[in-house]
Amino acid sequence: MRYLSGAMTKTTVDVDASRIDRREFLWLCGATAAILGLGEGWVPKIAEALEKAAVQRPSVMWLNFASDTGCTEALIKANYPNIAQLILETLSLDYHETIMAAAGVQSEEILAQALKKGGYILIIEGAVPTKKGYGMIARRDMIDIGKEFSAKAKAVIAVGSCATWGGVPAGNPNPAGLKGVRDALGVDCINLDLCPVNEAILVATIVDFLLTGKVPERDRFGRPKIFYGQTIHDQCERRAHFEAGRFVERFGSKEEELGYCLYKMGCKGPMTYANCSKVRYNDRVSWCIGAGGPCIGCAEHGWVDKFAGFYERLPGVAVPGIEGVEAGADKIGLVAGAATAAGIAAHAIATAAKGRFKGEPPERGVKKE
Repeated sequence: MRYLSGAMTKTTVDVDASRIDRREFLWLCGATAAILGLGEGWVPKIAEALEKAAVQRPSVMWLNFASDTGCTEALIKANYPNIAQLILETLSLDYHETIMAAAGVQSEEILAQALKKGGYILIIEGAVPTKKGYGMIARRDMIDIGKEFSAKAKAVIAVGSCATWGGVPAGNPNPAGLKGVRDALGVDCINLDLCPVNEAILVATIVDFLLTGKVPERDRFGRPKIFYGQTIHDQCERRAHFEAGRFVERFGSKEEELGYCLYKMGCKGPMTYANCSKVRYNDRVSWCIGAGGPCIGCAEHGWVDKFAGFYERLPGVAVPGIEGVEAGADKIGLVAGAATAAGIAAHAIATAAKGRFKGEPPERGVKKE
């Protein structure tokens, strides 16, 4: 099936009609290009990379450690591509204990074969217990399994905050000594934060790796800058309300109904780097702030303790151009009000002046021209 048309007819790629609908395939390529910040001209290249992947089907090993399997849930509920297309056509998901049919001895044999072959993309979900005996699979410590498999991988991706730094399981007091993949295993990995990770970011990261053959440019936390380069606050659909000093003070209020800024209700958007407002969740329908809830900062390392309580306003959060959100949130409304009052006064003065010069008697001491 020829899927490209219009401005992209110079490059055509055959896609087996039995695999994926033409429109869905083109949508996937275009959406991936958009998420990666690439122009339309990259769509044919992405299509070629995906077609090549469909033929060669890169081997992916997905290991689950200490987590609630939320990132797997996000993957299962993906729509573009859906989970069946992803694991049966695009990737060779050779091991994923949550969704695979194999169990027990058979699953361990699959792991042994993959380890012997090597060269797979290793995805790890969940924190890694660093204290012996606190997390075991088939009588082996998770940390030993992780070190063994990361050594043979051509790329390691940590998905979700549990895998990137420890997440909820690593919150105080953390008796198991839970850490993220990078710190626990001592490996260079791509960290895809959020709780859970957005499957669109995961797919785009894998596609980017297939296109370039190398890991993307990352920040100090190991996160791809293209996905985690701006704060939630920078891209928030309620940003205009913040600038105008319009805040929700109480849930269930008229201000909440009008979609005012949620900073005073505990929103951690000014300190959280992620692109949730762009990629969104639930078939790209909504995200936390869009659904009326404040951002809890789940893309940031240490958020479980650093940002608690989730509905309490953080003091001293710096925002470009303002002293700090704590000061800004309290003062910006006053500033906006003062500016409005000044504008009204200026308008009144200007109107009066126009009236005088249009025939009103001049005030004393003013000579009429």
